Amino acid sequence: MKCELCGFEFEESEAARGCSGCASMGGCGLIRCPNCGYEWPKEPAWVTKLMRLLKGKKSHGSEPQG
Repeated sequence: MKCELCGFEFEESEAARGCSGCASMGGCGLIRCPNCGYEWPKEPAWVTKLMRLLKGKKSHGSEPQG
């Protein structure tokens, strides 16, 4: 994944390191960048699936018609 603020790329498992000092211990549903500490909500699975579906349709429909 990629931090929305600083652009640092990291694995989701690395985001849990930033939660070690937090009282909710990662149960808040936020992702924390291990580089800059910026937090943002995790994208719901249905949004991820929808985006993949839309990207697939876009690539099939973008071929030139002759």
